[in-house]
Amino acid sequence: MSQPDAVTVPTGAAALFGSELDRAVAYAEILATRGVEWGVIGPREVPRLWDRHLMNCAVVAELVDSRCRTIADLGSGAGLPGVVLALVLPKVQVTLIEPLERRARFLTECVSDLELANVSVLRGRGEDVTRQVAADLVTARAVAPLERLAPLAAGLARPRGMILAIKGSGAAEEVERARPVLRRIGARSAEVLMVGHGKVSPATTVVRFFAK
Repeated sequence: MSQPDAVTVPTGAAALFGSELDRAVAYAEILATRGVEWGVIGPREVPRLWDRHLMNCAVVAELVDSRCRTIADLGSGAGLPGVVLALVLPKVQVTLIEPLERRARFLTECVSDLELANVSVLRGRGEDVTRQVAADLVTARAVAPLERLAPLAAGLARPRGMILAIKGSGAAEEVERARPVLRRIGARSAEVLMVGHGKVSPATTVVRFFAK
């Protein structure tokens, strides 16, 4: 039996990406080809790019306030979720923050090829760019355990800005382990949310908290 490829658009993708579906397809093709060649995504992820990655990230937009104008995607890597959120939230300015030169170059080319006018790439570590970024929303996916991630993400958020960390099944345990750190940095309302019910399966697990 042949494997599904990156161009096979699953049911439900059109509802999530709307008029940007063609660009989402182009992004999937970039990930499946150049992304694998450059090592920003593993070849085993190609058959599940849509359900595990693109759609999994797109539903996070459900949590983004309509007043949000800027997003900082910490440790953006292949552009997940930053590029996806830039597609589904075209009025929001997205900064992809990536410390590794190879990945930053991949992101720069990707943004150029997709003609994403609302996206910029900033090469650097989160702790080194805090004076350059103060976003309404900070996102992160597969970057670090929450106890290490929380101070980095909070440092990139404006006062009372929101942080959304896409996590896996151990999210609740991560939050509990990170409680001392969250208290130390003055983070508020840390909770685990499930988003995308009926749109993705399983629903996407997100840890949400707010900066001091």
